Amino acid sequence: MKVIGIDIGGTSIKGMVVDRSGQLLDQGKVATEAKEGKERILGNMKLLLNDLLANHQDIQGIGIGTAGRVNVRTGEIVFATDNLPGWQGSNVKKDVEASYHLPVFVDNDANTALVGEAWLGAGMHVKDLSMLTLGTGVGGANMIGGELYRGAHWNGGEWGHTILVPGGRPCNCGLNGCIEQYLSGTALMKLASEAAGRSYNNGVEVLDDHLKGKPQVTEVLRQFAAHLAVVINNIHVGLNPQAILIGGGLIDSKPIWWPLLLEAMEGMRLNVDVRPAELSNEAGAIGAAKLILDQLKY
Repeated sequence: MKVIGIDIGGTSIKGMVVDRSGQLLDQGKVATEAKEGKERILGNMKLLLNDLLANHQDIQGIGIGTAGRVNVRTGEIVFATDNLPGWQGSNVKKDVEASYHLPVFVDNDANTALVGEAWLGAGMHVKDLSMLTLGTGVGGANMIGGELYRGAHWNGGEWGHTILVPGGRPCNCGLNGCIEQYLSGTALMKLASEAAGRSYNNGVEVLDDHLKGKPQVTEVLRQFAAHLAVVINNIHVGLNPQAILIGGGLIDSKPIWWPLLLEAMEGMRLNVDVRPAELSNEAGAIGAAKLILDQLKY
């Protein structure tokens, strides 16, 4: 039994072929080109699917994780920010099923990342889990008793759009002060650029300046860690999961900023089991594969 798991991110679309035991058989990646709109995103995803299907003719289903709130019963994107322009209102499940005549299951990308980590990563054997994904935006997901909790209107776990700083930075969701404007990789570059008086092109440049001892950038990272500790505390108090996982692209630079997070948590006397995700940027595609396997009862 082989399935494909797809993870649609703001920057890239990742895909992998996985069997029921979780063995990775093939993988690929294409640019999302999200600013070009829905048709380009779908077109790029299909290019990736075509490549994977060409190498594996016995695929039984396709699981897809995507940014936005997803009605998993219908496959409709019921809400999406401008990180994926034109995405809201689209029905990815119907489109992909019509193109490939295979069963398709679509869910929020943070949900699929949490499923991946619970299956093969940092959340194995833990039934009550929450997750934050820090990448282009900030996603989140919750698992209670081993089952995803999606909420009555499909936005359970949307930690990125809860308020961290009342009256703070404007967010593309229409509110001000959302977590995403302080803890995403995009926000980190913006905050560091403002503090250092220079333009950063990516997070690596920001972290390099911190390692070089640039005090303005180090202060931005300290504030980042302090804000993250507050969010962890709020999740801990609100849901009291056994563990909180931190994933997304920023976890790749964990050795640089994780000590600052532990320092901030210690300052708050926050005794919480916080774990870095283990599957890196592969968690979403792995989890999407697991969800379609579950739908197929394998």
